[in-house]
Amino acid sequence: MKQKRNLHARHESIVNWVVQHGQTPVETLAREFSTSEVTIRKDLTLLAEQGRLIRQHGGAAPLNKPQPATNTQLSLKQAIGQLAASLVNDSHKIVIDSGSTTATMVEHLKQPSQLVVMTNSLDVANQLVTFDNEPTVLMTGGTWDKQSQSFQGNMAGKMLQSYSFDLAFVGAAGLDVERGTTTYNELTLLSQEMARVAGNVVVLAESTKLRHKMPNIELAWQQVAVLVTDDGLPFSAEQQLNQQGVKVMKASLNGE
Repeated sequence: MKQKRNLHARHESIVNWVVQHGQTPVETLAREFSTSEVTIRKDLTLLAEQGRLIRQHGGAAPLNKPQPATNTQLSLKQAIGQLAASLVNDSHKIVIDSGSTTATMVEHLKQPSQLVVMTNSLDVANQLVTFDNEPTVLMTGGTWDKQSQSFQGNMAGKMLQSYSFDLAFVGAAGLDVERGTTTYNELTLLSQEMARVAGNVVVLAESTKLRHKMPNIELAWQQVAVLVTDDGLPFSAEQQLNQQGVKVMKASLNGE
């Protein structure tokens, strides 16, 4: 019983440490909790299975749980979604990734005729089927992922491979002006597949995502045609992105 209590206490401490310090290598945790790296790896595997942190090669990272959004943040998402929606025309075939910002885009679609949409998000699909001018809606299928509230996995990727699209709309957990969109999650297969099957990739992300330093590249800028963000993006960052072939569209709360 004491051993179980000690194990529970260590697990709680590991989660708290990773949340506080961010991405942490195995050797650091082993040193901090005076145990072997083998034991720490077992702990991290179990904690990842429980959905309490993200297991990475060589260590762990905290869950990227969104904080409650302020009214300004919500408005920015709406503005970005509205601007992104303006890129969709009649007869377009598009794929929409899961995410809070991409979901706002659906609200602003002007219900183009003969629209075809594939998504891995139930939220997006549920919005689309309420349209008066209902589009053809396709689901990726795959395995339901509670953390992202979307379908993920190999089967979802194979479903995408059977189609081609004009545009792919994807979100981003972080932005790195030199490398691309970034994430803590190493499972970036589906976003990569969406980029491969689309003529052009449109990334929707608030400018504050530049402050989110994350280790894993999801999409390199060479794969992205357009970044839809807000006017908080520094001009220097816009210039760097332009040099890499990315068109930057900036939404404003003032509607300018």
